[in-house]
Amino acid sequence: MVLLQRTLGQVALYLLVAAVSVLFLFPWLWLISTSLKSPEQIIAVPPQLLPNPVMWINYYYGVTFVDFPRYMLNTLIIATSVMLARIVSCTLVAYALSIVDWPGRPILFALVLATMMLPGQVTLIPLFIIYSRLGWVNTFLPLTLPALFGDAFFIFLMRQFFVTIPRDLVDAARMDGASHFDIYLRVVMPLARPALATLVAFTFIWTYNDFMGPLIYLKDRDLWTLSLGMQGFTQRYGAGGTALGAMMAAATLYTLPMIVLFLAAQQTFIRGIVTTGLK
Repeated sequence: MVLLQRTLGQVALYLLVAAVSVLFLFPWLWLISTSLKSPEQIIAVPPQLLPNPVMWINYYYGVTFVDFPRYMLNTLIIATSVMLARIVSCTLVAYALSIVDWPGRPILFALVLATMMLPGQVTLIPLFIIYSRLGWVNTFLPLTLPALFGDAFFIFLMRQFFVTIPRDLVDAARMDGASHFDIYLRVVMPLARPALATLVAFTFIWTYNDFMGPLIYLKDRDLWTLSLGMQGFTQRYGAGGTALGAMMAAATLYTLPMIVLFLAAQQTFIRGIVTTGLK
């Protein structure tokens, strides 16, 4: 009887999870469905979920109506640069705030956390003035270079993981003559892969989807990212008929890198969130 109740409970739980999954996946499935519909099917009442006939030509329009390959390349360059810069900067600062003992460390950590309470809009105009005087407007530098100075959230994330690393490992490395850089590179970083996966995933997704930064700093169409390209798509061709099908096709392609990244690092990413949160 107890086994039966437990089995029924598990079945009910799985059904609930499946229902919630379908609920969250439905907008993306509808996006794919719309990207394969003809103009008549898109505006049909009642709406049709399955396209008939399947309009693969929409994907050709989606990548040719705007310079989709160039926008994708620009977006990947910016997102990858920011991701690599944050891996280096945030982990180095987190190492100094967790492994290295020095006076004033708690005070500096508190100041780092305090910067998280400062809205980004407060620094928007001063930063634009600085970058404009440096001649960086209409380049990728304002979108990538600040990542070399770290990010408070990811410094906090990595620091919380680093403090859980057994101190005996660090002490043993020091006794073997390892420098701080050796400990950082050969002891701490290999153990921090789950937290690093979380940093990589969040950084890539946030940078990939960023709209405000490229809108402010990138004026030349050849430098646009996908987020600006999608807006330019709507402004140039409107949002009806064939243009809507092509825009949905472009939006479907827009989501693919994020989905591939998550699927590739799914287990490590989830483990990083769980272990960092619990520890």
